[in-house]
Amino acid sequence: MKSIHAVARRFSLVFAAGISCSTPLLAQQPEGPQTSAPLTVAPASKPAPAPRAASYEKILIPAGTRLGVVLENGISTRSAKVGDSVYLRTSFPLTQNNRIVIPVGSYLRGELLESKRPGRVKGKGELRLKLNTLILPNGYTVDLNAAPRSADSGGNETMDSEGKVTGPGGKGKDVATVAETTVAGAGIGAIADGAKGAGIGAGIGGVAGLAAVLLTRGPEAQLPRGSSLDIVLEHELALDGSQIQFTDVGQAQPITPPVVR
Repeated sequence: MKSIHAVARRFSLVFAAGISCSTPLLAQQPEGPQTSAPLTVAPASKPAPAPRAASYEKILIPAGTRLGVVLENGISTRSAKVGDSVYLRTSFPLTQNNRIVIPVGSYLRGELLESKRPGRVKGKGELRLKLNTLILPNGYTVDLNAAPRSADSGGNETMDSEGKVTGPGGKGKDVATVAETTVAGAGIGAIADGAKGAGIGAGIGGVAGLAAVLLTRGPEAQLPRGSSLDIVLEHELALDGSQIQFTDVGQAQPITPPVVR
């Protein structure tokens, strides 16, 4: 009897434990007929496309190309010093393949490489300049290697192939100075003491004229504001085509020519 009761008790414990374990499982099952939901697989994300390299269009302007420019600040050997800045702007557009690459109104900056005053007895005033920087109207800036080849300064200055401006000589002016003072001296002497006085006065006037020549410098070399220059590229100039997509191709500014000297 004792063994029968022990077996019965063990069976009841096992049965109770099975019920307690199955209760949470039964609680998790929803009521009603069950259907299995279809298994969905998330699509694999596509890799981001690699960034495309920006296209670079190089525009080459050959050496020897000429540009018409106008001087914005006047230069004179009277006050100019080596290293002084020179400012200009383009007065005519430059095109390539029916496209404007350097518009009117572009800015150029250069510097004086040489400035020499005329001598008191001989020698002429000399200036030499070089253009270093080009700034397009949209702000695009490139290094420039150019020199002027001709200039319209309103005077008698000349320019050589290296961009050196040479002022006019003063011999004619010196002769005129001596002649004027000689005549003036002769006239004063004649009034004072007749013919003899005229001779003495002429001599004195000639000496005075010569002294004036020796103490006075010759004409200064000048490039007044508004002078027109023709500059030439010394080397090939490379431009970034993406930087010259102009919406405004520039407008010519009124040019005030220098006074004829």
